[in-house]
Amino acid sequence: MERQRAIRWGIWLGLPIVVIILLAVVWRWDWFIPMVEPRVSAALGRDVVIGHLHVSPGRRTDITLTDVTIANPPGWSGDPLAHIDTLALEVDVWAYLRHGALIVPWVALEQPRVRLVQQSDGKANYELKLSGDSSSSGTTQIGDLRIAGGDVHAQLAKLKADFTVRVETKGEGSDARLIADARGTYGAAPITANAIGGALLSLRDPSHPWPIDLKLQNGETHLALTGTLQNPVHLAGAALKLQLAGQDMGQLEKLVGFPIPKTPPYHLAGNLNFAEKHVRFTNFEGHVGSSDLEGEFNIDPGRDRMLVKAELQSRQVDLADLGGFIGTEPGRTTTPGQTPAKRAEVRHAEEKSNLLPDKPINLPQLKFADVVLRYRGQHIKGRSVPLDNFLIALDIQDGEIYVHPVSFGVGAGQIKIDIRLTPENRTIHAKADADVRQLDVSRMMAATHVFHGAGTISGTAQFDGRGNSMAAMLADGDGEARLGMAGGDLSSLLVDLSGLQFGNAVLSALGFPTRTEVECFVTDMALRQGGMTLRTFVLDTKEGIVNGSGGANLKNETLDLHLRTEPKHFSIGSLPAPINITGTLKSPTIRPGAEAAARGGLAAGLAAIFPPLALLPTIQFGSGEDHRCDNLLAGARREAGGRRLPAPDGTAQK
Repeated sequence: MERQRAIRWGIWLGLPIVVIILLAVVWRWDWFIPMVEPRVSAALGRDVVIGHLHVSPGRRTDITLTDVTIANPPGWSGDPLAHIDTLALEVDVWAYLRHGALIVPWVALEQPRVRLVQQSDGKANYELKLSGDSSSSGTTQIGDLRIAGGDVHAQLAKLKADFTVRVETKGEGSDARLIADARGTYGAAPITANAIGGALLSLRDPSHPWPIDLKLQNGETHLALTGTLQNPVHLAGAALKLQLAGQDMGQLEKLVGFPIPKTPPYHLAGNLNFAEKHVRFTNFEGHVGSSDLEGEFNIDPGRDRMLVKAELQSRQVDLADLGGFIGTEPGRTTTPGQTPAKRAEVRHAEEKSNLLPDKPINLPQLKFADVVLRYRGQHIKGRSVPLDNFLIALDIQDGEIYVHPVSFGVGAGQIKIDIRLTPENRTIHAKADADVRQLDVSRMMAATHVFHGAGTISGTAQFDGRGNSMAAMLADGDGEARLGMAGGDLSSLLVDLSGLQFGNAVLSALGFPTRTEVECFVTDMALRQGGMTLRTFVLDTKEGIVNGSGGANLKNETLDLHLRTEPKHFSIGSLPAPINITGTLKSPTIRPGAEAAARGGLAAGLAAIFPPLALLPTIQFGSGEDHRCDNLLAGARREAGGRRLPAPDGTAQK
């Protein structure tokens, strides 16, 4: 009996031990893979396959997965999205049981291979539909990340990119470094990059700012980023220096994600910061072509359309450097820093027969981002440029461009232009209003280095046209311009040459006399479907009266203008005949007319003033002007023998 009882107890006690021993011998953590795979697949929204699973239980449990594959979306062929030879991690089980916090002190990846593919229609294999557990109130912390033999291959059709990034970590603990090297193409241009980051263990440690040293070259664009981030996970506490250099700032579009006009060679350096989900490039300075540039950019990507704000300033500006804003090739062949290829592009643009920019405006780019731009140029460079400074206020909202205004200073005067460009199907509807106030004639004539003058010019202009480039808009456009000048003086060489008074021209060139007084200047131009006509052009001086006629065809950029002088005094060598200005806008030809002209006296000259009588009241000459035009008009009425002419205020008089 006792023996049977002992056997029974032996069985009850020995069986569990045997079972435990048997389990220890045959146990496989792989049995749990069918339970793990569905949960991970559901979390990623993508099928996940695990080759083997091993767990070392404890307060800090080690988990190792091998031969892990993350599949492409259904129906997607080719290599999988990712494959990892070995994924090992340590989990703090005690922290999870007590506080619900998922703390992973370290993660190690061996031979991770990632394949990122985007098709031409925009579909991509890396767009994961992650599912989160909103009911979880715990936190997740990942410490050190160790990577050995990482390989990321990206083929992105929309970005014209095909490059490979080799990723690995070196060192241990706080001395560890993340190293990444990239090679391939981006934006259809070669790209090379090298980045060295700090220990990934310190990513969440504010007491140890995370260092970064990045060098990148994409085609002709060079980028360098150095400094630290206090909190890299949230892009906060940045102390970064950014340097950008290249042959054309427009090539930055593929890197920054929003359109930038073409520029000459540039080099900029400043501070890069991240705050309130904005990217800021501040206190930068450098040069663009022959112009200096400083200011800041503020980018807000967290909108339906990215918002870009720019405050820019230049102390010295070459207007040729801004050609990209209107669709011309920016810069000159003498602009410093150009490559031979870039210089050849500028030379080719300068040799083109057309003057008006014909580069099409990219409508999709206009709607990619909203832009608020303010740009001030303190001094405009160039011996032959009669402009002193400028201010540009430009906004792009939902693809519509508002320029309000672009203004140029000329001495004490100003040219102010308001422009509105509205996309309509595949074209742009352009409307512009210009206001010319007390334009300094002496400043304008000094730019010729031959002629001289004094006084001011004022007037207005309007334009309305459609097209996909500036040239197309002008070739289709309608508009008008009115300018007037009362008082002052002009170089007599300018006046005499217009009437072929050779003798006086020679004397004027020698300085005898150097100037002639201006009684009145009025011009009225009309634009109809790209055809410009001089409705009125009269310049009345002490020496004579210059009349203009003809116009220009903006469709083919040809000129057909004529100037004729009626002298007010006898001059040896005077041969009044028209000056014909033909050719093109870019290459005009100036030659004397073949027909003879009868000498005219003062009455004939004054009679030529009749056409602008109705025009003068629409021109505001500005404060401080005298009333020489009024006196001239009064004399014209007397010489006209009582004909009914409009008075300066627009009412009919006898």
